[in-house]
Amino acid sequence: MAAVSIRDLDDQVKERLRIRAAEHGRSMEAEIRAILSAAVSEPVAATGLAQALLMRSGALGGLDLDLPARTTAPRAAHLGS
Repeated sequence: MAAVSIRDLDDQVKERLRIRAAEHGRSMEAEIRAILSAAVSEPVAATGLAQALLMRSGALGGLDLDLPARTTAPRAAHLGS
């Protein structure tokens, strides 16, 4: 097994790790191992901005926009000069 040493860890981060470890009933070292294992085992999907926004809004219950009714008929686009 490899050993990793982390220098200059903020005191507040260390305290939150200690609390989180206690909540899960394990040592800080075991908690950090679990966090790191979870972070690297989750597949990272390459998503674009639109896909990321859809996933985010879906997790919040979707997105429902009130669109105003059309008042004029659609017209053809003029692409000439």
